[in-house]
Amino acid sequence: MRTPPNRSADHTERIGGDHAVDASRLQRRTIRVLVVMQIVGTVGVGIAPSIGILLAEVVTDSETWAGLARTTSTLGAALFGLPLGALAARFGRRHALASGWWTAAAGSALLVVAAQFNQVTLLFCGLLLIGSGSAVSLQARFAATDLAHPHHKARALALIVWVGTVGSVLGPNLGVPGEAVGDLLGVNVYAGAFLIAAVCLALAGVVVFVWLRPDPYLVATRSAGAPGPAPSRKGRLSRAWNEIRTNPTARYAALAIVTAQIVMVAVMTMTPVHMTHHGDSITLVGVTISLHILGMYALSPVVGWLADRWGHRATIAAGIGVFVVSLVVGALDPGSTTGIIVALILLGVGWSLVNVAGSALFSLSVTATDRATAQGGIDAMANLCGAAAAFAAGPLLAVSSFGTLSLCAIVVLVPLGAFTVGRARRMGGTP
Repeated sequence: MRTPPNRSADHTERIGGDHAVDASRLQRRTIRVLVVMQIVGTVGVGIAPSIGILLAEVVTDSETWAGLARTTSTLGAALFGLPLGALAARFGRRHALASGWWTAAAGSALLVVAAQFNQVTLLFCGLLLIGSGSAVSLQARFAATDLAHPHHKARALALIVWVGTVGSVLGPNLGVPGEAVGDLLGVNVYAGAFLIAAVCLALAGVVVFVWLRPDPYLVATRSAGAPGPAPSRKGRLSRAWNEIRTNPTARYAALAIVTAQIVMVAVMTMTPVHMTHHGDSITLVGVTISLHILGMYALSPVVGWLADRWGHRATIAAGIGVFVVSLVVGALDPGSTTGIIVALILLGVGWSLVNVAGSALFSLSVTATDRATAQGGIDAMANLCGAAAAFAAGPLLAVSSFGTLSLCAIVVLVPLGAFTVGRARRMGGTP
């Protein structure tokens, strides 16, 4: 694949001489800090989709309100994506990532109070704020690409996605240590679990604020000869939007990221409802979702290598193929538990292929001065579309079937497939 236009693609050459070695060293240091930050922080983030929902049912005494609580957390991730991107554009990754983690920690602290005193208002405020942690976890993958070699960006990005698996696995299991902390402090198990989450989120902010020096985004923009960010937030947003609007490669990458999120969230969100309606146990539902999450993250380093080796378009095309196989399996045999498990695993793998390759391509295609703001914007858009997809999938499942939902998801893939084929033709079949 031809390297997309990118003012920072030659940043090591622009630094030049012995400084090129320094850029490599700074990249390794950046990756180490981001890995530690991501592991610690995602433990706190991982609590929201599981224990957060259980807490919502207890506090509100309503399954409907509990579902709305899940949407609140996703909405929080969307709302914080753009401001954090703009903050990174103005002050660098260190300030943006640390601010996001500390905002999420404040949300978790509110949830401690909500759990202990059954406060509905604090519940929703806390879940909204803890969504900031999800936004930061997503933006961390872009921070890994700031100083990466153009041919290694996908691998660097995929590594940060991969270590997020730790939080996805440990976060939902904070109930046991939460009970121990609750017994020690005289609070209930939910308050104890969110207290642990608050500590993890705050600590992640400390890690990145203290050790992410020098800031990779500021180094990258300086080495690219960037004139600096626009003087106002409105100006940065306008420039980022114009960049996406006028840059075909950035538009294609954005379409890939958003499409993958819509398809994955719509089907994954409704799978537990579908399985329980067919008599599957809660334990089996939990195993299915865990396998789906492994599909999303476990192969990320391999996906990053493939994207760097094959090319981004080829990897996205492979992801579309895996998505289609997953959805066809779900549509043809929705009553089979084995079929649903296979479909969910493949759904996660398809998301990984499209999201990692699309995100790496987006980082390559957007110019240095607009990159952070544009990255925050595309994450916000993806989360908003994902939340809308989850909201729409519920009524669709209620009036039709899981098979119909799967077929509708295939239709959502059509524009991305058409653009992928179109790019292949324009580029003469190159990867």
